[in-house]
Amino acid sequence: MGVGRFAYTPILPLMHTQAGLSAGDGANLATANYVGYLVGALAGILLPALVRSRAVLRGSLLVLTATLAAMPLTHSAAAWAALRLPAGVASALVFVVAASSLLHHLRGHPAHLPGWAIGGVGAGIALSGLLLLALRSVEDWRVAWWASAALTALLTVGSWNLRPEAAPSANSEKTGSTAPRTYRWFSALFVSYTLEGIGYIVAGTFLVAAIGQGSPGWVGNGAWVLVGLAAVPSPALWARLGRRWSRPVLLLAALVVQAIGIALPALIGGTAAALISAVLFGGTFLGISMLALAAGAHLRFPRSVALLTAGYSVGQILGPPAVAPLLHDGYHQALLLAAVVVLAAAAAAAVLRIGFPHHMVVVRHTVPERQRESTEDARPVQGLSGGSRQL
Repeated sequence: MGVGRFAYTPILPLMHTQAGLSAGDGANLATANYVGYLVGALAGILLPALVRSRAVLRGSLLVLTATLAAMPLTHSAAAWAALRLPAGVASALVFVVAASSLLHHLRGHPAHLPGWAIGGVGAGIALSGLLLLALRSVEDWRVAWWASAALTALLTVGSWNLRPEAAPSANSEKTGSTAPRTYRWFSALFVSYTLEGIGYIVAGTFLVAAIGQGSPGWVGNGAWVLVGLAAVPSPALWARLGRRWSRPVLLLAALVVQAIGIALPALIGGTAAALISAVLFGGTFLGISMLALAAGAHLRFPRSVALLTAGYSVGQILGPPAVAPLLHDGYHQALLLAAVVVLAAAAAAAVLRIGFPHHMVVVRHTVPERQRESTEDARPVQGLSGGSRQL
């Protein structure tokens, strides 16, 4: 999924120079992919059976590979968008199935284990960057897409037998809970995570192209490799930090660090700034996702993961067209705007810290009538970010 979704970022400069892709069309292709991602995420939410289907997982992997391989077969921006749309749907379904499988099969294990697995997205980013570095002597946008498709096919073989989440048993317990109203905190979290979707995706789409404008040719792809390498351990690292500091504090810190990383290439320039920017950005974006989703689960707001994912996806759709008018003179203004948006997300996270209910007691009610009147504290288990998640 990391290759299939993010290989577009290092290939984008080649498509600008060789395939006649304009900056505006580049933003439109990114938007098409993010619209597809939203559709796939909503499909996984509204049709839970998809998340538990091995056929859906395998079909999505094949669609992702095929759409990458088909990109060089046309020179039409509309056709490219038509290919990136189903690639986004497939990417979302792959992620939803894999994440659900992790949380199901690794339940009760240390929280850093699913963190390392989610870091596979970062590994895919790093591999796509390394692939483009290896193809520098060729420098053909079509070869880059075909090589990315071949790499995705190879990784598909390795993930072919992943076991999705098991279907719930017919006699599984139904639980109910009473909890204090958490609308205030969840609203701040929703705003923060939606703004993060806008700011993060602008950097995730245009960072390589922006760095390439003012640095030697290898630096752009090299920075993208660093983004991926920094992203691999970041979810597990933020999960461990969650044992010592609260999620709102960590979310605020991660957003501020990310904003600095996004702004660096625009404010300073040069190779050193580009590489530092890559590490700061790569080391935060997956961690922010884990922290936000874990905070929503902790608040036990109804359908929190679904709502946060939808807001994040909408933010990704809004990001590229929002900065498209700024791309005529390069990418620096777009990066600065993205950094400002991420700082706004940090401000919303700061509001989340005020009175955040770190310790919440939930009352569990079981189906048998003789147990309806008894209550017990919910048992904490290791959740998405190293803290406890109430089941």
